[in-house]
Amino acid sequence: MSTAILTGPPAPGSSLDADLRSLGFDVRIATGAEETGSLLAAVPAGERVALVDPRFVGHLHALRLALTDPRFPAAAAPGALTAQSEARPALTRALTTATAVTVPAGAAGADGPADDLTGTVAAALDADGVAVHRPQLGTLVATVPTDAEARHEARAAVAAVDEEAVRLRSAVKAQDGFFTTFCVSPYSRYLARWCARRGLTPNQVTTASLLTALIAAGCAATGERGGYVAAGVLLLVSFVLDCTDGQIARYSLQYSTLGAWLDATFDRAKEYAFYAGLALGSARNGDDVWALALGAMVLMTCRHMVDFAFYEATHDATAGTSPSAALSGRLDSVGWTVWVRRIIILPIGERWAMIAVLTAVTTPRIVFWALLAGCAFAACYTTAGRVLRSVTRKAKRTDRAARALDDLADSGPLARIAGRIFGGFGLGLLPGFVLALIATGILLAAVLGRPFGDPQTVVAAALSVVFAGVAVRRPLKGALDWLVPPLFRVAEYTTVLVLAARSDAAHALPAAFGLVAAVAYHHYDTVYRIRGGTGAPPTWLVRVTGGHEGRTLLVVALAALLADRGDDFTLALTALAVAVALVVLVESIRFWVSSGAPAVHDEGETA
Repeated sequence: MSTAILTGPPAPGSSLDADLRSLGFDVRIATGAEETGSLLAAVPAGERVALVDPRFVGHLHALRLALTDPRFPAAAAPGALTAQSEARPALTRALTTATAVTVPAGAAGADGPADDLTGTVAAALDADGVAVHRPQLGTLVATVPTDAEARHEARAAVAAVDEEAVRLRSAVKAQDGFFTTFCVSPYSRYLARWCARRGLTPNQVTTASLLTALIAAGCAATGERGGYVAAGVLLLVSFVLDCTDGQIARYSLQYSTLGAWLDATFDRAKEYAFYAGLALGSARNGDDVWALALGAMVLMTCRHMVDFAFYEATHDATAGTSPSAALSGRLDSVGWTVWVRRIIILPIGERWAMIAVLTAVTTPRIVFWALLAGCAFAACYTTAGRVLRSVTRKAKRTDRAARALDDLADSGPLARIAGRIFGGFGLGLLPGFVLALIATGILLAAVLGRPFGDPQTVVAAALSVVFAGVAVRRPLKGALDWLVPPLFRVAEYTTVLVLAARSDAAHALPAAFGLVAAVAYHHYDTVYRIRGGTGAPPTWLVRVTGGHEGRTLLVVALAALLADRGDDFTLALTALAVAVALVVLVESIRFWVSSGAPAVHDEGETA
């Protein structure tokens, strides 16, 4: 139960008490600042507490935004302040400081109007180093009038704004793709409101979206035209539900730790499950497209890693603007170019719409070739732009960014040891991204150029480990060092794809699909933990799973050892996929459902 403390008796005719109770607060009324401190001390330390000026006039949703958002330890709006358990000690100190310099609420000072206790406490929290979140209210009203005329004007301002319309608009993500913005959100927001008013939670809708996508994958796996049509329709329904869950969270501020995990990972699970369904359906008709399905998954995951790594490297860097960034800003000032650029990067809405339509009217092979072509163009476009920005913008990377890139690299014990041994032989003078590029080039040249199972491929993989280890030996603060994690993803995923495709083993590609899916889950999980501010997965997990270089070397060695026993190679890939999946899923679920996980709802990359 949360507690709201009114710092004085409410004004006659005020609905503030009822509004706070409707938001789930137990309301207590103080007679002034001193009693406010006593009531605050009586609230159990683990509970959220709010301080509200009794003169507050504003919209209910303004109070909801200021007082109930679980993502922030402390938040404030004019006349209202809240603190969760982690900020309670600071709130007590701030109230003590504020009480010493203010007079009771409602009393007039000698030189001005009545005091603003909540504003003074919020300022004291800021001074104490607590980040006080102040939500953007837009046209919503939140004010503390000091006389009857101001109160009348505030009430008129409240009546002039359609609060529900504002709430519905704010439920939609501020920046999204063209298809989502114009073809889904205009009606999904009303579906979100319908769900919220009937007590449905974002997590329940997220789960419904996943189940719908899995049913769609099952329909695609039938290999029948009717199944493909049903799969396309259900995939679009799944996407509508996927938009709706976030809109429910924003509409009613139902952010949660479990919701963060579900929302962050289920999109990938749905998309990759659908790829597998298409591949199974195509195989029923005698057309093996598992290599294309795995290629699409590899391309999509590597593209996302470029997005994630660039963001982590640059979002807190200090530097002037680059010519390419200035050009981007000028293009953004022309409305239509914004939508063109959002469409050509093939974000999730456009991508799922394309997959759904092509599934219904064409064949899985055409679906995958269209997906590969579109995603390859989008990846080249975005990567080229980011490389250009990086080389023309003299940015100073932070230690936090370097740690994040090192975590995203997913380097295991073999790379760490190799970095310490060979880092002093002159290799360490090369930039990290150059060393990662060399490591990737050596590995892929061997697996593509040598026969399947050739022992020299193992030697090349071992040499690649050396360069990969030296690449992460120093902090990744170079202009292009954000390319290191994506290059490692390209090396690992492509190696698995090529070896499975070139082997004579039956079902090697489906096994490789499962292995890459398990490893990709681990890498996405790392991204969302870093974004949640909790750092990377524990070191032991990286060690147990071998790191990117350990898994790659193992797959290459298995291909050499089992070259003459094709079915055994399939079994080995399957066993490795199951082992990695079990370890990373168990640890990930344990983390995200624990109390230590961040209460966030991922706003999501549009891709």
